[in-house]
Amino acid sequence: MARALMIQGAGSDVGKSLMVAGLARAATRRGHRVLPFKPQNMSNNAAVTIDGGEIGRAQALQAQAAGAEPHTDMNPVLLKPETDVGAQIIVQGRRVATLRARDYAAMKPALMAPVLQSFERLKARADLVFVEGAGSPAEVNLRAGDIANMGFARKARVPVVLIGDIDRGGVIAQLVGIRCVLDPDDARMIEGFIINKFRGDPTLFDDGYKLIEARTAWRGFGVLPYFPRARELPAEDALGLASSRKPGHCKIACLALSRIANFDDLDPLKLEPDVDLLMIRPGEAVPGDATLVIIPGSKSTCGDLSFLRAQGWDIDILAHHRRGGHVLGVCGGYQMLGRSIADPQGIEGPAGEMPGLGLLDVTTLMKEQKSLTRVEAVDAATGARVNAYEIHIGQTDGPDRARPFAVLGGAPEGATSGDGRVHGTYLHGLFASDEFRRAFLDRLGIPASDQNYTGRVEQVLDALADHIEAHLDVEGLLALAR
Repeated sequence: MARALMIQGAGSDVGKSLMVAGLARAATRRGHRVLPFKPQNMSNNAAVTIDGGEIGRAQALQAQAAGAEPHTDMNPVLLKPETDVGAQIIVQGRRVATLRARDYAAMKPALMAPVLQSFERLKARADLVFVEGAGSPAEVNLRAGDIANMGFARKARVPVVLIGDIDRGGVIAQLVGIRCVLDPDDARMIEGFIINKFRGDPTLFDDGYKLIEARTAWRGFGVLPYFPRARELPAEDALGLASSRKPGHCKIACLALSRIANFDDLDPLKLEPDVDLLMIRPGEAVPGDATLVIIPGSKSTCGDLSFLRAQGWDIDILAHHRRGGHVLGVCGGYQMLGRSIADPQGIEGPAGEMPGLGLLDVTTLMKEQKSLTRVEAVDAATGARVNAYEIHIGQTDGPDRARPFAVLGGAPEGATSGDGRVHGTYLHGLFASDEFRRAFLDRLGIPASDQNYTGRVEQVLDALADHIEAHLDVEGLLALAR
């Protein structure tokens, strides 16, 4: 059975996911069979696994860092927010319910069993399992029934290393404060800490580092300088989405929907040297000189269509199209481009029907069954190969399907408008296919690079592992695992 080490954070977005990815790559290069694990994740950025389920995108990246195929056991509980108070509950890759936060809190203790089941299966396949926590163990008000942090660590008897983010300030208070509020038995699970995202001369923090060690009795495993190439890796959280800002280059505008999902579709585009990728935030207008407007996936299609209209983006998109601009809708965005969206069962929200933007002559009917599959398709316009995945509910049909976006297994996929400037597809991850990305950008008159996107991600993962090896006591961290 494998040894395991858990990485928890003093807060959200302190670098837990990338730390696990970097450690996984470092340990894999040393000859260990490594697998990642996160008991509970909350993210609308999901990946389709080899066993036909879905997990958080961060765990898929960690699996890549370990040279492993993503599997549902790597993230047995995934929460996908649909509203401000409710989320879809995915257990071992399958949707089991949509619940409000209070109802999920009542359900949570029963989920420890599948969490431990998945963890034990991973341990049987590996030498070393790196476990990622969620949020912070400082949220002691959520400790009862916890499956994500100390509740899991104690039940599975996995030692913990805590990460503090110095970039946001107050890192001493973060770590010392956690030691103060934790239950003594929980605090004993923590073996040490890491200071992350340091900028400047790390020796300037020597006194603070020693103070944390003295006040917590935890061992320090190092100060990790800020890693600027992190932006080249897929972001887990929509809060991490940022415009690429390359003034003077071809503009591609993407709408930052309130429930944006599977936004890693954009990652290869933001790395294109001649693409100025703009995330259009609420209250901002779609720029009139954009070549392409992307309506991305959404966890709540009708809710985000209302959100889109509230921003005035529907007016901007129609004006963009009248000027000769191109529009691409992916998954939920594809559904929004049609004439109507019907949800008679109230699967994604209140039951009913809503008019779409009308740029594609198709209609969508929401259905309970979710499509979860990896696919290989061919671009209908150029014959370029597309490796992608589908993760959606709803069936879309109509006259514009006669002009498919792609061909999948010999059958048409997606739709294209009669003027050839509006496209809709259910294919996620399509721009990671280098041949297709180059062909698609060429059709828009945008110069495309010859970069190998997957190869670039691999290079950054290696650089991240090198960075961690250079600044942290990796041998000491590996020795903690048990």
